[in-house]
Amino acid sequence: MAAAATAITVVPANEASCDDLRTIFGTRGPAARCQCQRYKLEPKESFGSFPAEERAFRLRQQTDCGNPDSDATSGLVAYIDGEPVGWCAVEPRPAYSGLVRVFRVPWDGRDEDKTDESIWAVTCLFTRAGFRKRGVSRALARAAVDFARERRAWALEAYPMVSKNAILEELHPGTESVYADAGLTEVHRPTLRRAVLRVDF
Repeated sequence: MAAAATAITVVPANEASCDDLRTIFGTRGPAARCQCQRYKLEPKESFGSFPAEERAFRLRQQTDCGNPDSDATSGLVAYIDGEPVGWCAVEPRPAYSGLVRVFRVPWDGRDEDKTDESIWAVTCLFTRAGFRKRGVSRALARAAVDFARERRAWALEAYPMVSKNAILEELHPGTESVYADAGLTEVHRPTLRRAVLRVDF
């Protein structure tokens, strides 16, 4: 999938190499520690209960990176002129077991079937330092819409932080404007800090 921004290309994560994923997540900072496992943790698991290397191993399994013929992957990778620069976690909503267990977001006040695999979710947009403010998140969000639609999703949701202080604390869920530019609209405001944006196909 070629994104609208010049020189930004987005591909399913299985088409990216595992080295490219390692480059994006780096070796220091929140992304390197998380390895996009926040919503993948099982009950009684925590970041302190197993090392970051295990989280990185799980991410490689979930994405099936380096296997372009694979039918299954859990995300998208962005490139600028061939350099891996960004990551988007997008797949059927029930795949995020931690998200399903959360009481307020995105469930509070909504009559939703938590097991409905036709509803997809974006839980993370991440751009490497040195490549931010260049449209990578917007390219990834637009590609996520196409990715979900092509795989016969009925809808795609995202859960951005909405208050300035919350965004500074936790930027990886993305911002309202990024998702709005991709065609998602707000359908719910479960907390003062977070909104649910959605596009139905």
